[in-house]
Amino acid sequence: MERIDLGEYGDELRRDPHTVYARLREQGPVHLVRPPGADADYVSWLVVGYEEARAALADPRLSKDDSKIGVRFLTEDLIGPHLLTVDPPHHTRLRALVTRAFTMRRVERLRPRVQQITDDLLDEMLPAGRADLIASYAYPLPITVICELLGVPEIDREEFRKISTETVAPTTTQSGEAAVVRLAEYLTELIADKRSSGPADDLLSDLIRTTAEDGDRLSPEELRGMAFLLLVAGHETTVNLIGNGLLALLTHPDQLAALHADMGLLDGAIEEMLRYDGPVQTATFRYAAEPLEIAGVPIEQGDHVMVGLTASQRDAARYAEPDRFDIRRDPRGHLAFGHGIHFCLGAPLARLEGRTAIGTLLRRAPALALDTHPEDWLPGLLMRGPRTLRLRW
Repeated sequence: MERIDLGEYGDELRRDPHTVYARLREQGPVHLVRPPGADADYVSWLVVGYEEARAALADPRLSKDDSKIGVRFLTEDLIGPHLLTVDPPHHTRLRALVTRAFTMRRVERLRPRVQQITDDLLDEMLPAGRADLIASYAYPLPITVICELLGVPEIDREEFRKISTETVAPTTTQSGEAAVVRLAEYLTELIADKRSSGPADDLLSDLIRTTAEDGDRLSPEELRGMAFLLLVAGHETTVNLIGNGLLALLTHPDQLAALHADMGLLDGAIEEMLRYDGPVQTATFRYAAEPLEIAGVPIEQGDHVMVGLTASQRDAARYAEPDRFDIRRDPRGHLAFGHGIHFCLGAPLARLEGRTAIGTLLRRAPALALDTHPEDWLPGLLMRGPRTLRLRW
């Protein structure tokens, strides 16, 4: 199969990947690609069809454990194993231990605090009449929530933001590697502080103490890996859910008006935002642990596979008029949080924060409007979101 160099699309892929993916879907659901910025001889399979993507996300032959194909990435070496880098039975064990501490009841207890943080941010932001929503609102809300949840000191949060963003959307390969090194050092120090300071009512302290019925508990490396996953995935995705969702509303005034007229549509609107322009563009890498086929395309053992979430959710074979943003649509089955055993552990918290942030902002700033259309979007194929979103009200 002919290799497609995605880097040749340039800024178009960053600003409007939907157009690029639509062209690819017209040619078929699976393509051999070179991601932007990758080495000249590097290739991966990219799945852009909905049914194929959903099946691939749940296919046990597509491994998350890179050691099975003789590869080891810097992140795994420095950070440690977590839910997105292991397969069953290791994954089953880790998820069971984490869910003992990170429960739905715990998320629900956060609801008043999420509302309070939201209101405090708006009290500070709204008197100015205009702002960059990402810097003033979409970022501070989830980073505050996840850092409080895990017990990250307030003094560390601004530095953590810089490191985290560079880890998931690196400006260069070198800066991304440096960010991983610094993040590993920071998490090691944080866990050591938690161990030495005694019992505390935060999730990371609970993970340190969590023990299964058979006495099993997270190793130091697993603790660091899970802290990494919860901290980074726990806020970067929600930043983009809020930013992308509000941008979709503000560029579709009929849908914004419908939501203003009936805020009972908010839950469905959040799901449509996740489908229409979700926060994660491509699922983290999978590797063919054995030969297989996807949509009749042979995938060799050891091949890398990227499952396109942004791409698959605009597949007309699954959603009628997929490029139409419609908050009354039934978007059930969207893949914004993944599918299968790797379905996002933090999805309930992300939905809670998204509903609170967007609903409260619309109620308190009914004249909200787009000031300038964003031009600067996050690089790479992992995250999808604008770096800035300038609004007025």
